[in-house]
Amino acid sequence: MTGPRYTPLAQSLPATVPFVGPETQERQRGASFVARLGANESIFGPSPRAIEAMAQAASEIWMYGDPENHDLRHALADHHGVSPEKIVVGEGIDGLLGYLVRLIVGPGDAVVTSDGAYPTFNYHVAGFGGILHKVPYSGDHEDPSALFAKAAEVGAKLVYLANPDNPMGSWHSGADIVATMDALPDGCLLVLDEAYVECAPEGTAAPVSIDDPRVIRMRTFSKVYGMAGARVGYALGAPDLIAAFNKVRNHFGMNRAAQAGALAALQDGTWLEHIKAQIAEARERLATIACENGLEPLPSATNFVAIDCGRDGDFAKAVLDALVARGLFVRMPFAAPQNRCIRVSCGETADLDAFAVALPKALAEVRAKTG
Repeated sequence: MTGPRYTPLAQSLPATVPFVGPETQERQRGASFVARLGANESIFGPSPRAIEAMAQAASEIWMYGDPENHDLRHALADHHGVSPEKIVVGEGIDGLLGYLVRLIVGPGDAVVTSDGAYPTFNYHVAGFGGILHKVPYSGDHEDPSALFAKAAEVGAKLVYLANPDNPMGSWHSGADIVATMDALPDGCLLVLDEAYVECAPEGTAAPVSIDDPRVIRMRTFSKVYGMAGARVGYALGAPDLIAAFNKVRNHFGMNRAAQAGALAALQDGTWLEHIKAQIAEARERLATIACENGLEPLPSATNFVAIDCGRDGDFAKAVLDALVARGLFVRMPFAAPQNRCIRVSCGETADLDAFAVALPKALAEVRAKTG
């Protein structure tokens, strides 16, 4: 008996995932984490109105969700002052990136990203046979000029840029990005990931025309809206590009409870402002903890803080491992020289108290071993 006849592309790919989840790590270590500060979820939780809406929708969970996401899409259109045909809703930004890559990238097509930027995008590109070209960060910032120059050099069909950036938390003004877009080569689409834009200073969102065919912007309910587990994201772009998603998307991918929760969350501006204030307070606390331990917190426009451990990636990984051993789930950047840092998500007082206790012990342990 023979097995499935995989495509050559599938046979060439490793059986791996972009991230090892905290649940996997908990199973491996045989214990739960004391504080979950590694996935940039909103530990502060969603709007009470969103929780209520999802609870009410649970009684209707026997029904498929609206395949057109009509109510949520129209509410988002009103929120952004655009028409509904310029918005597509999907299973988080991750799901939308997968659909976009499927639409644009074929075997051998060039795609440009930053070395060390969001790995799930890279995962999708590899899954459809694209060829990734990477440029380094510049001063712990993604470098739009270098990205667009590389795109012109290799004839890229897509170029990925996150603003604010994950994993460093750095950001550019939206106006600067739009000005730099003049260097985009013809036929290249800018994927502008704005997952953290609600956390960022005024002027970070790109002031680009919704009808500009050179760019698609991605947003999410996973960060400040506190609904990471519901998997709700959306993209804004020119209507022809948005309509193309209907060729490949999972039309029943959004469940009713997620749709209802996102709609209620969008309508609760008071809660959003409350969470933004909590994030800002937690960022300050994380910066203080870092400084108290002789480490350097990097400026952040996100719901996490990258903390420079002052040495190389091996040292930072040892600190991360020592924190994990003490029940603190944190992550770190993947590429040098940014991997000299650990990345810690904002959390409640108890979470940050636990980090404040664990960090000096982890540092002492690693320094004793490494000198």
